[in-house]
Amino acid sequence: MTSDNHAGQIIILNGAPRSGKSSIARAIQEEFEGPWINLGVDSYNAMTPKRFLPGIGLRPGGERPELEELVPFLYAALYESIAIHAGLGLNVVADLGHHDSYSQPLGILGDSARRLEGFSVLFVGVRWQDEVHRPGIYDMEVDTSVLTALECAEAIRLRLDLGIPEPSAFERIAGGR
Repeated sequence: MTSDNHAGQIIILNGAPRSGKSSIARAIQEEFEGPWINLGVDSYNAMTPKRFLPGIGLRPGGERPELEELVPFLYAALYESIAIHAGLGLNVVADLGHHDSYSQPLGILGDSARRLEGFSVLFVGVRWQDEVHRPGIYDMEVDTSVLTALECAEAIRLRLDLGIPEPSAFERIAGGR
């Protein structure tokens, strides 16, 4: 899928559980112009059958190894949904916790980035715990230990106003650079 000049903006907030991602996403929804649809881990897991949870919220360390085979498909479906929403002109904010600390590397972040090729994506690291920040390639980072959710959202708005760096973090991740 490719975008056109009517595509919505995409913000991916990546960080550990309880790092403040959901609060930042809510601040973006409340403060930014236009509709911002949250397609993050909480909303996605609300749609996932209980027996397959925590689904895309599966944490590092093998908490549910029997779910690992399903996780790449769940992320693929989520990122295709993000692409469809943005392709229809809706802005999307997604609060997630990408990592590759499964029983074997699954390559989910690279696959996810390729699914958004052609779209304007701001990849934001929400600092709290290291595992979800590998490989550490972002367009910007915010630190919820020193900024409120609203201050983080304002920093993100400023970065959007300045434009996303070229190549963007997702373009570098998708290309393996």
